[in-house]
Parts: sequence; C-alpha cells; structure tokens
Amino acid sequence: MDPQHEFQLRQTRRTFLRGSSLGIGSIAMGSLLSGGETVPAADSGSRPTIPFSRFAPKAKRVIYLFQSGGPSQMDLFDYKPELTKRFGEEVPTSVYPAERKTTMTSGQKSFPVAPSAFKFARHGKSGIWLSETLPHLASVIDDVCVIKSMHTEAINHDPAATLFQTGSVIAGRPSMGAWVNYGLGSENDNLPAFVAMTSNGSAKQGQPLYDRLWGAGFLPGRFQGVKFRGQGDPILDLYDPAGVSRLQRRRMLNSLERLNQDRADTFNDPAIETRIAQYELAYRMQMSVPELIDVNDEPQAILDQYGPEATQVGKYAYNCLLARRLAERGVRFIQLYHRGWDSHNNAQTQVPNQCRDTDQPTAALLRDLKQRGMLDETLVVWGGEFGRTVYCQGKLTDKVYGRDHHPNCFTYWMAGGGIRGGMSYGETDEYSVNVNEKPVHVHDLQATILAQLGIDHEQLTYRYQGRYFRLTDIHGKIINDIIS
Repeated sequence: MDPQHEFQLRQTRRTFLRGSSLGIGSIAMGSLLSGGETVPAADSGSRPTIPFSRFAPKAKRVIYLFQSGGPSQMDLFDYKPELTKRFGEEVPTSVYPAERKTTMTSGQKSFPVAPSAFKFARHGKSGIWLSETLPHLASVIDDVCVIKSMHTEAINHDPAATLFQTGSVIAGRPSMGAWVNYGLGSENDNLPAFVAMTSNGSAKQGQPLYDRLWGAGFLPGRFQGVKFRGQGDPILDLYDPAGVSRLQRRRMLNSLERLNQDRADTFNDPAIETRIAQYELAYRMQMSVPELIDVNDEPQAILDQYGPEATQVGKYAYNCLLARRLAERGVRFIQLYHRGWDSHNNAQTQVPNQCRDTDQPTAALLRDLKQRGMLDETLVVWGGEFGRTVYCQGKLTDKVYGRDHHPNCFTYWMAGGGIRGGMSYGETDEYSVNVNEKPVHVHDLQATILAQLGIDHEQLTYRYQGRYFRLTDIHGKIINDIIS
C-alpha cells in the first residue's frame, strides 16, 4: 500500500475541488499522478495493493507464546552432559570472547562453567531431549519441532524483544501481528484480527512490555493489536453505562460517525478512518467479548487440563485457554507474553518456577488444539528474546548459579501449521555458546511464520518515508527443512 495511492483512493470529486486552490490545474495534476490509470473504488486500504501471496497457506492463524526475559536453553532443551565434568572450569576465551559479554558480567574476574542442575531424558517416538522441568511438554513432544540454533544480534532485553516482534532493534516498526493483519485481514468482524495478552511469572517481576511490541508502527492504526488486560475487565468500557440502552449507544455512535466522516472527507486523514472503524469494532465487541472471556462454560476436563489457574484472569494458563477460544473464533494472530525468565541470580530455582507456571498450560494448548482438529491449521510458536550464558553470573556454588544474556545460540520451538513434529533442528557447540549447524536468524523465523500463512515475506511491504519496508528488512530465508 502506497500512501500516494491511499490518498487517491480517499479522494472524492467534492473534497478534491474543495481542498484545491488550483482548480482545473489540480485535476490535471491528479491525472498525471495516477499515471493515466483508473483508480478502482476500494475500501479504506485494508489490503496491500501489491501481490504478496506466493505460497499455499498451511496455517490460518498464529499463537505466539513469547517467553520474556530469555529462557535458558541448556537448562531446558540443549542437553550438554559433558559440561558436568567441567564444573567450575573457566570458559575459554576462544569460545566466549570478552566483546560478547554484557556490562553485568564483563567485569567479572572469573567465568566458570555452570552445568545444568536438571536431569535430561529422551521423550516421545522422536527421542527429543528435554529437561525434567518440562514433563507436560514431554507428553506432546512428537508434535513439536525444537530449533536449537536460533541466534540474534541484540544482547539487551528491549532491543532483542523488539527485533523478534517487529524485525528491527529500533522502536517504531510494525509488529509481526500488525503485518499479518495488514496482509490477511480478519476472519471475524466481531473480534480484532490481532490480540495481545500479558502475564507474570512466579518471580513477580520482569522486563517491561511496551505497547509498541503489538503496535502498528507506521502502518495505519487499525492494524495494531488489541491488548486484553490481565485484571478486571479485559477490555475497558466493555459494558454500557447504567441507564444507557443499546439503542441509545447505537444512535450516539451513528452521530459520532457522521461527525468523524465529515472530518475524514475534509482532511483525508487515515487516522480518522481508523477511529471510525475502531468505534464500530468496539460496539460489536460488546456483544462478542463477554461470551469469549467467560471460560466457566468449558468442560471441567478441559479446565483441569490447563491447570488450577485456568480460570484466573491474567494468569498464563487462563491466557492459553483464551488463546484457543480466540483461535476457534477466527482471530488471526494471538500473542501471549509471559514475564519472569530473566534468571541472573538463581537459575536453579527460577527456571523450574517458570516451568511450573507455563509447562502444563502450554502442553494443554497443543493437546486442546489437536483434539479439536485445529492444530494442523494453527501455528504455535514458543521462545524468548535470547538465551543464557554457560558461565555463571556471580559466584558459582553447588546449589546456586545465575546466567547472563546470551544471543549467540538459544532454542525456539514450533508446532502445528504445517511444521514437522517430533524433530530437533540445528546444533550448538559443546558449551552451548555458538551455533555449529543450521543457524536460524530472527528474520528466518519470521519469514517461515509468514510463509506458513501463505505470505511471501519479500513481497509484503509498505512504503514509508521514501522506501518500502518489510518485517524481515533485507534478510530472511524460509526454514524449508522443518516444513512438512
């Protein structure tokens, strides 16, 4: 979608003449700008005006379980048994050079090897290695593709999370969900196409999650995610005020729309069109959302599957269950953010606590989708902004070890949506410090997610400030080996 083309689509003869001081000359200029082509009557630009779909879609929707803080790959997925023999030894600078350490640990005099304190075992027919902290995921591991060779450039939380969510470490770009909304639109007119939810882990603290992570950036505002709050009503002003009937609310919105439309006709401001559309969506959500968020109508067996926090608003388990309910109602992109994985001081306690919050609901979500016949068309993605160091942050003891940020290698997993299950992809070195085989960059992951939705990541672009932008910038290769 080109802003010039969007401007032309919004022009009417009356507004063009009214806003013009050049009369017939401006009409001639408009003809020149159009290149002699007739601009079709269209909606408010809800689809790109360039072809972007080159693949047959294998997924209709995405559920992205973002684990904010950086889960420790060697404590969860990346089994390195030989490190036990090297407990307390210095990590060689040839493996981990000083320039890749953060300011939180670069001043340490010692960088001792801190092997995982958790037991690992093979699971499923695929025999994928998993930590004892993930017993529920182990039960569905044959539906999962574990990618051990993720890597990124960013070493601090905010730019690293921003890169995963928007394709750039610089704030202000559209989020992945906004790109998907822009490219594919909505399947349900009564709910947003893109919903974001947040939850806190047992650590009761975590990195800030800014609204721009699910924002539209320079795309029109109607493509941004709608955040469901974690306490009280998920959507503010969801219910009509006391004494106000639905008919009165409808009349008020009709009057407001006429006023806004008059301004839109005068100024051709896309933000006004977005406001009109959002008021209408909010009105429809007043009817659809109350039923959506009431999970008490779920069978008890399903609630038990997700765990004891499945009915507690704002908990990860509740959000996972809500994600399934959103998916079956046609919401295109569902983003869950769970904080608390930033284990600088005591990974031996923090990692299992985080897994107690997330493991059962995550596995329940996969199982729930599968038993409803939805997993094949729903792409589930799990992972954080980076991994953790093999060396200990602070003093290493037999009972306590911490881990700093590590961008060189870490683990993601994907399931459903045309992804091969029961597969381990990529390898790291003996220290779980660098990728040895089949590296996967952030943009590769993003390109693959879009491809599963039928989108060519190189074609889904938006012209802004004189050039065309895309989610994957100028990079990104589809990970064809993991696609079924």
